[in-house]
Amino acid sequence: MSDNLTETVLDLIAGTKRVPRENLEIDTTFEQLEIDSLDALNLVYAIEDHFNIAVPDSTIRSIKSVRDLTEHLRQILAASGTAQNSAS
Repeated sequence: MSDNLTETVLDLIAGTKRVPRENLEIDTTFEQLEIDSLDALNLVYAIEDHFNIAVPDSTIRSIKSVRDLTEHLRQILAASGTAQNSAS
């Protein structure tokens, strides 16, 4: 399953971690990406900026994979009324 939101999240992670986009998949874990606390913070800032949303700290701590992040973002975007088409 690949959609605009997933593709945008993968692009943001690739940019934040400076890894080739083609190395990332929906089921890639943050452990595999070696995302540390600073990387996570930078990624959250990039996501918040791109989607014009706030990501709760509790959500950030619970995310372990690209799929987790995408699913949490879907919930946040739905709750904020932001159209998922903004990911394109």
